[in-house]
Amino acid sequence: MFQAVGWGLFALINIFFNQQFAQLDTPESRILVFGRLTIFVFLGIVLTHLMRLAIIRSNVLQKKLEKQILQFVLLTAIFSMLGSLIDMAVLIEWNLLLKKEKDFLDNKFLLVLNGAFYFFIYFFIWNLIYFMYHYVAKSRKQQLDTLQLEALVKELELKTIKAHINPHFIFNSLNSIRALVDENPERARAAVTELSNILRSSMQTDKIEMVAFERELDIVKDYLALENMRFEDRLRIEYQIDEDTLDQLVPPMMLQTLVENAIKHGISKQISGGVVRIISDFKNNFHELAVQNTGHLNGGINAEGFGLSSTTNRLSLLYGDKAKFEIKQLTPSLVEAKVLIPFDAN
Repeated sequence: MFQAVGWGLFALINIFFNQQFAQLDTPESRILVFGRLTIFVFLGIVLTHLMRLAIIRSNVLQKKLEKQILQFVLLTAIFSMLGSLIDMAVLIEWNLLLKKEKDFLDNKFLLVLNGAFYFFIYFFIWNLIYFMYHYVAKSRKQQLDTLQLEALVKELELKTIKAHINPHFIFNSLNSIRALVDENPERARAAVTELSNILRSSMQTDKIEMVAFERELDIVKDYLALENMRFEDRLRIEYQIDEDTLDQLVPPMMLQTLVENAIKHGISKQISGGVVRIISDFKNNFHELAVQNTGHLNGGINAEGFGLSSTTNRLSLLYGDKAKFEIKQLTPSLVEAKVLIPFDAN
């Protein structure tokens, strides 16, 4: 396609200028001009195609830039000289040389060099376009391969994180149920039912990267209902949920992870128990998710545990630097873990 368009335009431009400025008032002059143009274009198409095959066979495009440039120039010079020799032979055979050229036939070498010069110009432009085309195509392919690799790495990392989150959650829940088995078998059976509901939701969640916050909140409520059986009056649960946030998309099991940490590192360490407060609201173009719990920001909750590190990793993989996650001592007796998800990410 490029050959047809390029050499076709070359022929049309030459025809236009010859019609406008050349003296084509006799059949002989028209045959002379258009015959030479036809030969030149035909040779141009054939020789550039052969030059392309030579470039491919010698793997020029796979070599270093310096060698590519050197070999492009060398091939251009060789094919230009070849084109000029063939062109001159055909013109002499068909008697299509101009009178002033016939006067120089005694010095055919100069005529060949003159023809090679014009071939070199057009072949050099052709090679330059060919080189730039493949350079851009190669760069785009490398960029695409890089993006695909990054996407694959992110997908694998997300799946790895998910694979850790669910066992992490299951083990915590099973510990809660084990505490009830001897003390209250009836409650333990009820806890197993709660756990099965949570695991069912968790298995469905694994199939997608984002879920509606309402669905995530339902899983958390099931989990807290299960933990409430273990802690009884020691655990107080509060919800401050803006209903407009229920349809916002969030990473699955992320809120669940924050609530687990609030129970494990906060409530379970308080003799008198405490409160777990879940907040969902819109603030400054962010969907704010916060889990507040009674406790202190000490070595336990501040350590690089999997739950909190997985939250940071997931936010980074999904949103880059647009999302924010922080844990702080909100009051002397209250710790807050907060996630800010930008609206445009949803």
